[in-house]
Amino acid sequence: MEHLPTVADVMSRAAVSVDRTTAFKDIVETMRMWNISVLPVLTGEGHVAGVVSEADLLVSSQASVPDRATTAERLMTRPAVTVPATSTIRAAARVMARRHLKRLPVVDGDGQLVGVVSRGDLLKVYLRPDADIGTEVRELLGRQLIPRGSAAVHVHVAGGVVYLHGSIPDPAMEDVLVRALGTVPGVVDVKTDFTVPASE
Repeated sequence: MEHLPTVADVMSRAAVSVDRTTAFKDIVETMRMWNISVLPVLTGEGHVAGVVSEADLLVSSQASVPDRATTAERLMTRPAVTVPATSTIRAAARVMARRHLKRLPVVDGDGQLVGVVSRGDLLKVYLRPDADIGTEVRELLGRQLIPRGSAAVHVHVAGGVVYLHGSIPDPAMEDVLVRALGTVPGVVDVKTDFTVPASE
């Protein structure tokens, strides 16, 4: 079984957070100090109760004084959108895109904060060298995807794009190869140029 990259592989484990009683001004100072725009708000047990963002702070600052939120408990958005550490990078990217988020708190199986993942973290996998991608693709083809002796497939990788050419026994195999190799960490795209022997 190939290891798909997970959030745990790329997340920052030094997760900056605040508790529910943290004051407005302290939240602003924490964001400035760490140069971040979103902070998880934790319960006493380390679970993520919500998140407070720069947008939450700005909305509150425009409210009239009697109605102005002054603690993380009142400022935060809840429930927090989190992602499990075991989630694949692709799944986390879908959550970020769907919710228009730049950062996500990462939780363990008990729902406790274990890190934070950003859009930039998710893109780190695409910095993988072409040579490493090529090695894994060839191993995957030889071990799992192509029955021994049934096809002759050559691999070239450039800029994260996998180029496959050669001969395959069945046209349906092309789609299988493209889908499977598209999950290899660092692969941007898979392009094929196959010939298929004419049926007798």
